This record gives sequence, C-alpha cells and structure tokens, in this order.
Amino acid sequence: MKVDGVLLVLLVTFLSAHAPFESEALNVRGHRLLKSKTFLSPPFLLTPGSVSNKFYYDIDFPRGHLALKSFSAEVVDMNGAPVPLHETYLHHWIVEPYYTKTQQSAPRKTMTLKRNSGVCKDTLGQYYGLGSESRHTATWVPDPYGIEVGNPPQGYDEKWLLNVHAIDTRGVTDKLGCTECRCDLYNVTVDEYGRAIGKNYSGGLYYCYDQTQCRMKGGFSNGGEPRQLFLRYTVTWLGWSDAVVPVEIYIFDVTDTALLVGKSETACKVEYQVQECSSENRARNECVDVMVTKQVLPRGGDIVFAKGHQHTGGNGVSLHAQDGRLLCASMPTYGTGKEAGNEEGYIVGMSSCYPAPGTATVRDGEALTVVSNYSSERQHNGVMGLFYILVAQQHQQQPAGAKKPAWCFSFPVSCELLYSI
Repeated sequence: MKVDGVLLVLLVTFLSAHAPFESEALNVRGHRLLKSKTFLSPPFLLTPGSVSNKFYYDIDFPRGHLALKSFSAEVVDMNGAPVPLHETYLHHWIVEPYYTKTQQSAPRKTMTLKRNSGVCKDTLGQYYGLGSESRHTATWVPDPYGIEVGNPPQGYDEKWLLNVHAIDTRGVTDKLGCTECRCDLYNVTVDEYGRAIGKNYSGGLYYCYDQTQCRMKGGFSNGGEPRQLFLRYTVTWLGWSDAVVPVEIYIFDVTDTALLVGKSETACKVEYQVQECSSENRARNECVDVMVTKQVLPRGGDIVFAKGHQHTGGNGVSLHAQDGRLLCASMPTYGTGKEAGNEEGYIVGMSSCYPAPGTATVRDGEALTVVSNYSSERQHNGVMGLFYILVAQQHQQQPAGAKKPAWCFSFPVSCELLYSI
C-alpha cells in the first residue's frame, strides 16, 4: 500500500507521542518499527531528610538481541506524578547488564557484570546514567547506530541492575548542602563500610549513603511519614539486524589524573571538591573553578553521540581531541520555577552533541582532554565532571547491501525508523 509522505510523518509522530507503554505502532512494507516500554522500579521509601541508595537486580527490561536507542527516567510518586527536585533530589541513577548462568539459583555474587568499554569501567561501568538533569537530557542514539545488548555467551542469561540514589530535602536546614552531602549536615562519622572518613573530606558520597539522615530544621528527627516513590524509566529499542551499526560506550572522568602524573592505570575518583574563590578573584569577577585532565581512548572511531554530567554549580564540561579540536561542549540548563522539570537553582538538563558522521573522528590510543568548569562563588562538595560518548569503529560502518533508512524522525524526540526495500 502506498502511503502519503505527509500523512506518514503525522501518523508516526502521533503514535510516538501516545505510546507510553509497549508499542509496535506500525509495520510499513513489512518492516518493524521501534518499540518502547515504560517500567517502574521497585518502590523506595523516604522520610523528610532521609537518603535512599538502593541496588535492584533483575529489573524489568526488554529481552532479546536488541539495539538500544534511548533510556529516560524520572522519580514519581505512587500516583505516577513527577516529584520535583526540591522535594526529592535525584542524585543519580545508573543501569548496566550482568550475566548469570542459565537456570542459576546461586546468590548474586556469582554474577558477571557486563561493563562498558572504558575509560573508567572499574568505577563507572554503567550503560546509562544521569541525575537531576534526567528529564531534559537527550539519550537518543542516532541512526543507523545502536547499543547492542541481549547477546550473552552460550549458557548464560543477561539481566539488568539498577541503582537509584535519592535524597529527600523536605524540611532540611540546607537543601544544597544536603544534596552535596556536606559532612556537617549528616549524622555519620564513618562510611557505609564502617571506615573512618578522612578529615579533609568535606562532603560527598561517603556521607550520604543508604539510610543516612540530613539535618532537619528541628534537628535530625525526621518525624514524617514514609513516602513511597519509584523510578519510572522508558526504554526504546529495535530488534538487532545487519542494518544497525554497533557503538562502544566510554565514560571519561575529570578526576582521573593518572596520565598527567605518568601512571598507566586509571584513577577515576568520580567526585571532587570546588573551593570558594579568593577575595582577589572575586574582586576581578573570576570565580570559576577549572578542572582539566587527559585520558586515553582505547579504540578510536567516529564519535556519534556525547554528553556531559555535572552537579549544581556546573558551568559546562567539554571534550577535546589530542590536536585541540573541540569534540563536544555539554552545557547545563538551570530551572527557573517550582514544577518538576523546571526547579529553580537545579540543573534540569545537559546538552548533548550529535556530530555529523566523520566530523569527530578519534584514533586508537588518542589522549582526549576533559575540561570541567564550576562556579566557585561558594564551596561545592561532591561535584562531578563526567563525559559519556558513543563511538562507532570505522570498519563497522553500515554493511554493503544493508537496507538503508528511508525515513527517520530521530532528533530530539523519539524516532520511528522505517526501512526501504
């Protein structure tokens, strides 16, 4: 059947916007379109000032040999209403696959994590992960690329884990201090493993682990009823085929100074501190903290997607090639209101880069530079300067004779991919 082009665009757009649960909206000339499905995490409970940092295993996730195209998430209450960041701060969520032996009933310790390709895969091995910026940060993988999943070794099953770290800031004495996990606001003196926390560590993840409590206006007594919340996440995917070009996931961390000091092993600390600027810099209106590092990309190719991750106070993070070329600058968007998705003073989005094919090519073993800028008008604790990129190896470009995309509506919203015959 012949379909009018304008009508097809309108129909695809309508179906994309009205399919929050699993959908296979159209089959055009016998070709399957994208699928999208929305899930809820197990519930987590928060009282005013409390912290939840839970790991969930074998979460609901699409099964089969797939090409992931996007993953979005937000915190909602038991009625499905989005929860604003000034009530529950979403510090981060991460998802990554792992393998278990088929029909295995042994404990989780026998599982094997399927981590990304680097650069900090020992500490930042996730496939997807965001924080307060979740509602307005694109994760769409451009066509014809996809993240390959669901193809485990023989005798193994692939499953997925989810980590959600959320901080309830209702009624606390200092919302920003609580979200930055400042040491003097939390009721702990040791980390979650019982180890003493160093005196020079002024704030960060060591203080705001699961079931800790931030200081309330009336002291540490939380006093409120538990609030049941969920992470609502939507996965979009295609069935794997020869038409999809696989990409590798790499995450860079500005705290890794190993290469700068001549060490071969990465040392990704994930978070760092921003000191308040000096009176001299303040007088010159130069209260900007700049953190710079270099990390080696193991395998080169074409960067087809890139985005940064920062916390409150961030002014942007950038990635540069060894020859100084700017590969991507990811800038934060700060909210201006009270509603969920536009919370004043919070980072509610980070810009993403979609380089044209061949314009952001990097070599095997190339040293890339990460630059993270923060305002130093005040001290910031536990901040991050991460960069997430997708790289398609040049020899893995679309195979000769593969069916090429005829229609694509892929940026910046969900795409329905139709193949010509």
